[in-house]
Parts: sequence; structure tokens; C-alpha cells
Amino acid sequence: MESLNGLRLSRRHLLSWLTVLGDTLAVRAETSRQPAQHLILLWLEGAPSQLETFDPHPGSPIAYGSTDMATSAAGVRIGSGLVHTAEVMGEVTLIRSMVSREGDHERAVYNMKTGYRPNPALIHPAIGAIFCHEFPRSPVEIPTHISILPNRWAARGGFLGGGFDAFQLGDPQLPLPDMRGPVSGEREARRLAGLSVLEDTFSRGRGELDAKTLHRVNLERARRMMSSEQLLAFDVTEEPAAVRAAYGDSSFGRSCLAARRLVEAGVPCVEVTLDGWDTHVNNHELQAARIQLLDPALAALLRDLRERELLDRTVVLCGGEFGRTPKLNAVEGRDHWPHGFSVALAGGAFRKGHVFGETDPTGAAGQPANPVRVEDLHATLQTALGMDPEFEVMTPVGRPLAWSDGRVIRDLLRG
Repeated sequence: MESLNGLRLSRRHLLSWLTVLGDTLAVRAETSRQPAQHLILLWLEGAPSQLETFDPHPGSPIAYGSTDMATSAAGVRIGSGLVHTAEVMGEVTLIRSMVSREGDHERAVYNMKTGYRPNPALIHPAIGAIFCHEFPRSPVEIPTHISILPNRWAARGGFLGGGFDAFQLGDPQLPLPDMRGPVSGEREARRLAGLSVLEDTFSRGRGELDAKTLHRVNLERARRMMSSEQLLAFDVTEEPAAVRAAYGDSSFGRSCLAARRLVEAGVPCVEVTLDGWDTHVNNHELQAARIQLLDPALAALLRDLRERELLDRTVVLCGGEFGRTPKLNAVEGRDHWPHGFSVALAGGAFRKGHVFGETDPTGAAGQPANPVRVEDLHATLQTALGMDPEFEVMTPVGRPLAWSDGRVIRDLLRG
């Protein structure tokens, strides 16, 4: 018998008590986890088919020959083209029941990136812009919101201002544009000194106007960035050949590698676009071509973040503006389908090896089981990133607006 605060307990009771205590402490540690500090958005523009990627229904009437494969997550199967991704599915939460009220590409992209439907009176900020606004990181000398390989609709700052628009760049194997001045050394110093004289002259008596333009602030930021060692984060050639090969020899693969390097350098939000998913014709063939680019890059990114102990501090979201129809059309394509599509999430406080929601394998149901609205996804994302979705800001139209009007899906989060 053992004694504890005057009580006599058997060894069995003591071990049972210690087990309960250990479980309680584990839960407390889980719920007290620090929010993620980085967001990587792998944006699949054009809308990937859920049936060939994260929500296959092999053998069903809606599969049209598409097959699936087992993954490292028990009981979770995904499209058979995602060979490398299957190996890291133990890190991923899949939402298979996303629903949207937008079926047009431009409106749906806006909706998915901001959490709000388009409004002619107000331009809403993208999730990355909100994140950078809420958690400014002064030690970062390079842009804090970056879009690599942007297509038509790169993330914007919206009513938060152009300063929160994503800094846009192309294939990371190319030199960064406009990062070197036309002159250097003494000539550059003379030019800057002359510019300072002109600015001082202009600002006399125009203090308020000078402050509003932020010209001096922006010029100093640009000068710091052009001379910052953090610019090396964009240079993927610094990585060993084996690491670069793991991401795939493609602009998207290099961009995902650059995203990891940028996160290591302290950048809060990186958006990487892989377009070409709008498969109204030859769906199977065109989706397979996109999957070949996505698969190695997504898997390598998650593996890299995990090995460098960055995954718990980084949320990775992979998805597009909506899904594709359960039925093939007359030219063997899948059309727009906002009534039950998939999004993959990993890192931060998101659960591992988890599936949420379910779609109908016959394609007849008008809504999936446990539907997740776009605004619900944003509220959950914001929570994982340490933000309060209900926090209200005053907009330029004079009305308060919450960061999100969705509900947090707690079942997606650990703890």
C-alpha cells in the first residue's frame, strides 16, 4: 500500500490515478499549444477535381474509371495519382464537404481567399493580408505577404490597403526583378543625398500630406530589402540538388521550395499558384497532368517542414475555388461544382490523418454530410493562426466587419 495525503491507496489505484493525471496534463498541453506563425497557401486555380485527388469514389457511377490508393493515414484513401502525397497523409486533415455559393471562377476565388462573397461596396482582404495585419513582424526585411506564380487573382490587401497586397514574383529560378539599383557605391550615395534634399524641400509646410503618402517609409523599406541577406530565401539554387529534385523539376515545385525557405526566413504568408485545373474537356488526362506537378511538391513541402520542426508552426492549405461535377459532360470533362469539394490542411493545430465530411458516391445528393462553408473554413483557419474571427474592424464604408462570419469547426483542430 502507498500513502498519499493521508489516504492509503493500492499500487493499482495509484497507477490508475497517475494515468489519469498524465492524460489530463497531455490535454492541457495540447490545448495550450501556441498558434501557428506561418501560412502557406497552395492555390490550385481553376478548381481541381475532388474525385481524382482527395475524395475518390472508385467503382462508383461518378468515378468514370478513376482509382484510389491507400495512404499512411489509417483508412484514408486518395486518388491513385498522388503517390508521394499518400506517404505523408498522416500529417493531413482532409475536408471532403466544402460547399460554396459561388460557381463562377472569379467570384469563387474571391470568396475562397477572403472568406466573403464579392461586394461592390467593399473589397475584402485575403486571409494572408489579415494575418500580416494582425501580426506585424518587424525583423522581416523582405515582404511579409508573397504570391509566387500568381495568375489573374493574386491575394490582395482589400480595405486594409495596398501595403498588404501580396508581393508577386515568378519562377524562383529567375533573378528577382528590380532588386539592384542602376548605379552603386558612391554614385548611389550621391543620388540618395540629392533625393533627400528634394524631399526635405517638398515636405516643408506639407507635413500632413508627406505623412499620408508614406513615401519616405516605403523608400526606406525598399532600400532595406534590396540590401537584406533575407533575399537569399528566394534563391532555391542554394539548396542541395537532392532537395530540389524531391520537389519536382517544375516552376511549381521550385515555388513550393521557395515557400519553405521564406517561412524559415520569417515570412508569415506565402501563396503559391498552380493553375490549369479547369478541365471542361478531357478531365482525366488534364487532371493527371496537374497532379504530376502537385504530388511531389506537396509531399516534399510537408516532409521538409516536419523534418525542420516547422510544421507545428506552419499551416499549409491546399485547394482551389470549388470542385468538379460528379458526372462527365459530352466531351469527357467535369464542369463547375461548388456543392461538395475537398481541401487539404496540415500543420499548426490541425488534426493529423483525419477526414471530415463525406460526399455521395452516386452524385445525387444536393449537399454533402457535415458541410463546411467557406466562411467556416476561414474562421477555423484564423483560430489556428491565433486570430479572433469575431474581432471587428471599421471598414472604409463606415460599418464594422468581423474578420469572419463563419463558425469554427472544432473537430478539425487538435486539443
